[in-house]
Amino acid sequence: MEPNIAFIANLIGDAARSRMLIALMGGQALTATELALEADITPQTASSHLTKLVEGELLLVRKQGRHKYFQLQSRQVAELLESLLNMSAAIASPKVIHGPADPRLRLARVCYDHLAGELGVALYDSLSRQNLIAHEGSDTNITAAGMTFFAKRGVDLSLLSITDGEIDGLSYVPKSRQSRRPLCKSCLDWSERRSHLAGVLGQWVLKDILTKGWAEKALDTRALQFSSRGLKSFRADYGIATK
Repeated sequence: MEPNIAFIANLIGDAARSRMLIALMGGQALTATELALEADITPQTASSHLTKLVEGELLLVRKQGRHKYFQLQSRQVAELLESLLNMSAAIASPKVIHGPADPRLRLARVCYDHLAGELGVALYDSLSRQNLIAHEGSDTNITAAGMTFFAKRGVDLSLLSITDGEIDGLSYVPKSRQSRRPLCKSCLDWSERRSHLAGVLGQWVLKDILTKGWAEKALDTRALQFSSRGLKSFRADYGIATK
């Protein structure tokens, strides 16, 4: 029996459900009330939609005390949503501005577990220019120079061949799936329409940014807010030129 893509398409295709799914692309778990506000619907309607998304295995729900929190089932769901955002932008009217209207989201945002937006693309371009990552056909790979570069910055190189489970508490593939996640991956950026860095290495970079306090996740959006000192340090550490 062939997979039923119409089932998934129907789940994502509803306007309210798609807004809730996109709100969860920041990697944070949100309550039904918060998601109802994102979708501009009543809590009762949101509850019905969330039940369908959980049963359809696009979301998972976690209980903590009296509260329930919802998050994307996996990074594959986030990647599907990002692809759909790019596709919808590509077929939209030429007068439509690609990507989010919020300048904070356009500058830097979380794409599930890696950096996206203008700074994400600038990072990818800088790593490419320094020959730390290389394009080979449709693949993006880390070079020998890149391995040295990231080892000096504290990357445990044994993690770069990890196949499943967690990296420093950031879950990306349930162990039962036994699937290999790419070390490096180019992800087409929704707003910039160019590549940013995803994969295991992209995940590590985002965690490092947050750990060093260069930036923090915004409470109300997927935006990543850099401090002036943090932005300067980020650009200097990765060789990103200031505009």
